[in-house]
Amino acid sequence: MKAIQLEKPEHLRLIDIVEPQKPGANEVLVAIRCIGICGTDYSGYLGKFPFYSYPRIPGHELGVEVIEVGPEVKNVAPGDRCAVEPYMNCERCYACQRGHTNCCEHLKTLGVMCDGGMREQMILPARKLHLSPKLTFEQLALVETLAIGCHAVDRGKTEPGDNVVIIGAGPIGLSVIEFVKVAGAKSIVLDVNEQRLSFSKDVLGVDHIIHLVGADSAVKQLADVTDGHLADLVVDATGNNSSMGQALRYVASAGRLVYVGITQQEISFAHRSMHLREMTLFASRNALPRDFARIVKLIEDGKINTQPWVTHRTSLSDIPDAFANFLKPENRVLKAMIEV
Repeated sequence: MKAIQLEKPEHLRLIDIVEPQKPGANEVLVAIRCIGICGTDYSGYLGKFPFYSYPRIPGHELGVEVIEVGPEVKNVAPGDRCAVEPYMNCERCYACQRGHTNCCEHLKTLGVMCDGGMREQMILPARKLHLSPKLTFEQLALVETLAIGCHAVDRGKTEPGDNVVIIGAGPIGLSVIEFVKVAGAKSIVLDVNEQRLSFSKDVLGVDHIIHLVGADSAVKQLADVTDGHLADLVVDATGNNSSMGQALRYVASAGRLVYVGITQQEISFAHRSMHLREMTLFASRNALPRDFARIVKLIEDGKINTQPWVTHRTSLSDIPDAFANFLKPENRVLKAMIEV
């Protein structure tokens, strides 16, 4: 069976691996049909993601078909199309017992701390599959990306009418935009990339865009569109420590800041401004099972349109040669999808 292995940073190769055995109790054998490539995959490829280990089979944004189910599996059947919740939690630790499965003390995310889905077939726990008879495999592979934005917006306690700043209009930032819109809040996108800003405005219909050439200018422009109040919620989706440190400057009094991007670097900011405005700072990691079920329903009902998301497609065997090209700005990759 074919798989992609990231042997070490910037070294991808097509390998042969042993085919999976029959699924055990509460397990499912799935065929991988579509794999989305995300920022975590790029960061792992570049050696910049803090939780990554090598060698590794990447891939955690998965649209799969159920091939065979093990004993005691009742939620799916052979032939079912599913999205995959890729966070393998222990179900026993303090976080899991309190329902915070996204930050399990022993969490292993597919394609990051354990081998993922850039392969033809794999065994998964049945509880990690989210069924949809309506969605395509490509749509199902986008559910996990959307779940990151869904969870971040929930963490920020977004209310209708809030002014929400989204910093960074990459795939995670775009998923945040979708759920800001669902929440009935006003979306204001900051980015250094004019093409991404245009996509946010023209395709996703955000309320305001700000070309980020410096924090001072961005604060002034933000004040102009918020009657001087700044943002009730700021979500930084950049993973850039400098941006994350500057993000507090955009937060209104009694406002909230969510870090959904992740960095290996230290973040610094002046505490005085945070204290004066009595801001609240949140981290947002992964997503919860309920987020996946919610997103599947929103796409099924036409409330989220995934059609504009996928800009590039490739095959599993072409990944070793194609992957580096997806990182080049001139190729304007928003979301690349592997079709197996």
